[in-house]
Amino acid sequence: MADFSIREVEGMRQVRVDIQGETVRARRGAMSTMRGDIKLTPRLPGFGDIFRAMFTSEARIRPYYTGSGSIMLQPSLAGYHLLDVAPGESWILEPEIYWASEGGVELGICREPLWASFWSGDGFFTWKTTLRNHGRVAINAPGPVEVVDVDGELRVQGRLVLGRTEGLRFSSRPAASWPRSMISGQKRLRVFTGKGKALVCWTPYWNEHLYRRMTGESIEGALLE
Repeated sequence: MADFSIREVEGMRQVRVDIQGETVRARRGAMSTMRGDIKLTPRLPGFGDIFRAMFTSEARIRPYYTGSGSIMLQPSLAGYHLLDVAPGESWILEPEIYWASEGGVELGICREPLWASFWSGDGFFTWKTTLRNHGRVAINAPGPVEVVDVDGELRVQGRLVLGRTEGLRFSSRPAASWPRSMISGQKRLRVFTGKGKALVCWTPYWNEHLYRRMTGESIEGALLE
């Protein structure tokens, strides 16, 4: 089983993956350094993947790393969270949240309902990464992540929920009934209904938040360009 760990140096966080005759996957462009006998194999996307890429920023090329050694992924002022996908469990991640995973984790893609995506501000076509099969996954996170058990409804303003299990249905609604919603000062809420788990980032790391406020750009974009 691949060993995933997160290290912090000078206020920046970085994922390290150690493998011994194993295979892992990572987001395209995520690798920083490799040590040992490791082969990098990017696999070409199919026609359907290319078509979906026209409507989403979610990358469909996730290179494979096979062999023995260690892999250091790109550092960030934001952070990462390690998620263990249990047998029989299925997760849906928000766009650009996926970072790396064990080779046995099956990656797929799904689309949210058109009107739910539109009213939440994501546009009509929102494709998201799905995770199946037992294994460990590293995800991007702007701050510490809490796994919240939901049995009923979870309502949040903004993109606080980074991922959820398949049992939670996504929708969008006003914070209050009309016309009170117009004077409430609240934007439309992102609503997750059903029974399952949600990955919630309540607050960002202070340095990542300060960087975004000062520059207006994401940490990831600045590091990977």
